[in-house]
Amino acid sequence: MTSAYIHIPFCEQICYYCDFNKVFIEGQPVDDYVNLLIEEFRLWNERETILPLKSIYIGGGTPSALSVKQFEVLFDGIRNYLPLRRGGEFTIECNPNNATNDLLTCFKRNNVNRLSFGVQSFNDDLLKKIGRIHRCDTVYKAINLAEQIGFHNISIDLIYRLPNQTLEDFQDSLTKALELDLPHYAIYSLILEQKTVFYNLMRQGKLPLPSEDIEADMFEMAIESMENAGKQHYEISNFAQAGFQSTHNKAYWNGEDYYGFGAGAHGLLDGTRYQNLGPINHYMEPLQKHELPIFNTLPLSQKMKIEEFFFLGLRQMEGVSISLFEKKFGQSIGELYGDEISQLLEKDLITLDGDHLALTRRGIFLGNDVFSEFMLLDR
Repeated sequence: MTSAYIHIPFCEQICYYCDFNKVFIEGQPVDDYVNLLIEEFRLWNERETILPLKSIYIGGGTPSALSVKQFEVLFDGIRNYLPLRRGGEFTIECNPNNATNDLLTCFKRNNVNRLSFGVQSFNDDLLKKIGRIHRCDTVYKAINLAEQIGFHNISIDLIYRLPNQTLEDFQDSLTKALELDLPHYAIYSLILEQKTVFYNLMRQGKLPLPSEDIEADMFEMAIESMENAGKQHYEISNFAQAGFQSTHNKAYWNGEDYYGFGAGAHGLLDGTRYQNLGPINHYMEPLQKHELPIFNTLPLSQKMKIEEFFFLGLRQMEGVSISLFEKKFGQSIGELYGDEISQLLEKDLITLDGDHLALTRRGIFLGNDVFSEFMLLDR
């Protein structure tokens, strides 16, 4: 089964930490972009018939910045060219301040069955400092409305290690998030990416971030709070009730094929990764000529596939299957990584439980150290 990601690059406000492909929506050719997204769907169907998808994910940017009318056009295109299998997952990222009755009803009417709200914090002062335009009370109103309309699969994102954020503040956000009793939570540490406001402030020495020790304490606090509330820690940054793990994200972590539609989107098909042109006008230009907007392609070598198998697979708490690795790659995991696995076991960074290698609790905090051991280098 294949999935599809659809990128909407328009935002009403640029968050200070965000490095995704995005632009201010004001003055942008949004209607043209939506129509050309549909042309991209059509062109892919000309190249190869798209079979029923296991998941569709509309992300951004801020997808919910689109109008109801623009979404209706987009949904028509999805129905025509991107069939979703029965029971498939259909997610849209939504900002709390965009969650109107008209918009959420439009989503529900068009078979969207999962919402992902970018909450980030329940501290209004912090929200303002990181460039978010919603406030805490908006979150409650948005989620209450979504549940009234009939959405039961709802996720919210939280970020820790924010400037001037304290342990007490983050615990307060966790408590308020869990009081909502949602089926899914994604909790990320702030990453300073180039070409963001926060990165530039950091370079100037003007970004007061929590220490690494406090960051680790925040992560530990998140894990314990979520597990105590009955949310399964199923991936390094994700927690869910049984049956509510993200189908779409698991497709990424399992190395499955997916289409990437929209400006700057990435896809993976038949062992080849591809990327679309990023600037909106550059993305739209070939589509106006009925050509796909692919910027580059990269066939994955056996080495790259093996490394990704471990980098992505070990992010999941269930770990990676040894028998699946050997079936997929025709190599013995012991011959390839015997010494590395022995050392990681000795350092209590991974466990070997029957057929599965997985991160330990200590390994979760030192994931990058573990992942680096599976780099093949010159082997």
